[in-house]
Amino acid sequence: MAAIGGLQAIAPVPPASEMIDIILSGTMRRTPTVIRSGFNISRIRKFYMRKVKFTQDAFDEKLGRILSEFPILDNLHPFLSSLLNVLYDKNHYKLALGQISMARHLIAQVAKDYVRLLKFGDSLYRCKQLKTAALGRMATIMRRQKDPLAYLEQVRQHIQRLPAIDPNTRTLVICGYPNVGKSSFINKITRADVDVQPYAFTTKSLFVGHMDYKYLRWQVIDTPGVLDHPLEEMNTIEMQSITALAHLRAAVLYFMDLSEQCGYTIEAQCKLFHSIKPLFANKPVVLVINKIDIVRLADLSAENKAYIDTIREDPSVIVVESSTYSEEGVMDVRTKACEALLAHRVEQKLRGNRIESVANKIHVAMPQKRDDVDRPAFIPEAAKQKKKFDPEDPTRKKLEKEVEQEMGNNPWMGIYTQDLKRDYLLADDSWKYDVMPEIMDGKNVADFIDPDIAAKLEALEREEEQLEQAGFYAESEEEMLDSDEEEFLDAAAQVRKRKAEIKKKSQDKNTLQNKPIIPRKKKHVSLSEFTHGMRKLGHDPSVLEKRAARLVEKKKAAWEAAEAERRANGGGSDSGDDDGDVDMDMDQDVPRKRARGVAAHGRHSALPAGLANEQQYSKAKELRKFAQREPNRLAKASESDRHVPITRPKWMMSGKRKAGTTQRR
Repeated sequence: MAAIGGLQAIAPVPPASEMIDIILSGTMRRTPTVIRSGFNISRIRKFYMRKVKFTQDAFDEKLGRILSEFPILDNLHPFLSSLLNVLYDKNHYKLALGQISMARHLIAQVAKDYVRLLKFGDSLYRCKQLKTAALGRMATIMRRQKDPLAYLEQVRQHIQRLPAIDPNTRTLVICGYPNVGKSSFINKITRADVDVQPYAFTTKSLFVGHMDYKYLRWQVIDTPGVLDHPLEEMNTIEMQSITALAHLRAAVLYFMDLSEQCGYTIEAQCKLFHSIKPLFANKPVVLVINKIDIVRLADLSAENKAYIDTIREDPSVIVVESSTYSEEGVMDVRTKACEALLAHRVEQKLRGNRIESVANKIHVAMPQKRDDVDRPAFIPEAAKQKKKFDPEDPTRKKLEKEVEQEMGNNPWMGIYTQDLKRDYLLADDSWKYDVMPEIMDGKNVADFIDPDIAAKLEALEREEEQLEQAGFYAESEEEMLDSDEEEFLDAAAQVRKRKAEIKKKSQDKNTLQNKPIIPRKKKHVSLSEFTHGMRKLGHDPSVLEKRAARLVEKKKAAWEAAEAERRANGGGSDSGDDDGDVDMDMDQDVPRKRARGVAAHGRHSALPAGLANEQQYSKAKELRKFAQREPNRLAKASESDRHVPITRPKWMMSGKRKAGTTQRR
């Protein structure tokens, strides 16, 4: 059976384990597999970065397809949205799709982080471990989505089995107690084949049949039976009927069994009608008295007739008797229901806003009498004397069609073209076929139709010169600032600036997806940039500027004292800080002490993080050189790399074997 109307076909959702196998095997098959430690480190990094990005793209494609194919309930027709909520629970459905979306985001973040780490990989082994960790974390994220994927696959299978219901077409909805003859009726008037059994709740879901009436296609919906109890106590089968009655613009056929063979009394069936009557608002209602081959409406007792009369009191309810067993009145039920729905649809269109919108655009002008003079209609004499067209009259004027037919008999005349200049009314008929130039001497002829055009242009230019000399076009800055045009230009400039900022931010976000970003707390910010930013945000940084000035003075005094002491001891002058570069800590009142560097140019260099003094730094360098001595001797990047000799490429040695050795193997 086709998918439910308004929903597209959804591809199968594989389990989490199968999806992982599909994507990882695809990564292995569709990306290069040969890498050696002898390759350049940049080539090794790109090799493993490509695998991580390819895996992330594959996961993104699979999960994105799932998110795009499954419908968004809020965007569907109210009937479809309510039906899916009844069948699958809206909250559970949204939660499953939300988890898939979050998994997609997490996988993208994992790929972004590990690609950033791979850019700093220092060996083949390190890059390979990072690639393995990245793919492992992606697979772990997907394994946690086992339950949402299984749930979505069950939803997909059930959606594929739902009937194709179009909520916007002409529809008849059949409702009533179980076993009153609803399914038998739809089998009679449509091409559907609904199961009919002599027990209640044979129909457990919505069934749709189609028929033709007045050359139009109609759909008839058979709903499961509904019992008379509160809405909160109804099960999923009954809620499908309530959803169809509440949201479909259709004609409602309420079936009743007067013989009470369905197991429910006439009083109970009438109470159910009044209970669900609010769902029939703005819908034509047909009360179908079924099984008249057993009991007719005229054969009822006075008490049971009184129950039926409570329904018949409503003038909008149409009462029809029928029997699906003997087929008496079945076509009459169909005809009256369809006619009622067609009349209702026409009435709704006439009552809607469309007629009003068209009528509001039409204005009929009624002339008002300005005096008592009678002015009858005037018909010219030429119009009165005009002869009626007679094709047999030889003196009549020839039609263009006849002229064309006469010329068509002569093959030398060519294609017929109507002569539009023949009826021109000019002072001299010889002017009719004169050539009318549009451009003459490089000027538009239409501009010189007025013979005084040159004098008028000179007068206009003199007037403009006088206005300019009088200062008519000179506006002050205050007037321009107060004008509406200046406000519009200013607003437009702000909008363009804001759009440019948003575009730049989006471009930076896409550009920096896989690039290392320095954390904000690690960036160096000068005092002037810091205070400028605070003022821009509306804060006063004057206290911080005074504090920084005190720190600079204190450090400068300490430096001058140390310099004087060095000169007193016979030492040279250290001019390393003469450039005015002051290193301050904004969180302390005392300047930070920087270790003296050993560079040849005399500038100070800070120690690496974790080292307290120069002795520890020199010891660390010694140990690092000792650890790298053996790998360097063996031409390895580190002690963890394995040395694989580069053999001859396969394309040089494959093919037909010739005389020679097999050393390559």
